[in-house]
Amino acid sequence: MDLILQPWPWWISGILVGLTVPLLYFATGQGFGISTSYQQIGAMGSPHSRLSYFRNFDKRKGLWTLMFALGITLGGFISANLLTAEPIEFLPASYLSLGGAVRLFIGGILIGFGARYAGGCTSGHAINGIANLNLPSLLATIFFFVGGLSVTWGLGYLIF
Repeated sequence: MDLILQPWPWWISGILVGLTVPLLYFATGQGFGISTSYQQIGAMGSPHSRLSYFRNFDKRKGLWTLMFALGITLGGFISANLLTAEPIEFLPASYLSLGGAVRLFIGGILIGFGARYAGGCTSGHAINGIANLNLPSLLATIFFFVGGLSVTWGLGYLIF
């Protein structure tokens, strides 16, 4: 139990994350990525949409993405609360205010737009796309990091 309660070295965690790509291909025939679950939710929520992005999406074939997203969320919650010596705050109290909720909502819209505009999410491009030697995924991943670092070390102080 002590092994589970302690943080693992980056190289073990990295190998396990890297193994999700071939395991997911083997189990489902699908590539790793989470942004398709947003399309799945949109397609289920608006089955008669005028947007072909939602209307033409195969809801049955994409249902696994919701289970995958739910598993990631549930796994994070379990590990933060049950598999640690000191429970981690899952949602900081500062986000429970109206201003925090608005920031989370705006951030979610920006991430959803960015994932759609980039043709996939950060995990899909960085883990799956690069593993498949996809040059656009490499470029997207580089610019995800450039954008993240510029907000963290520059624009973030002005915005927040």
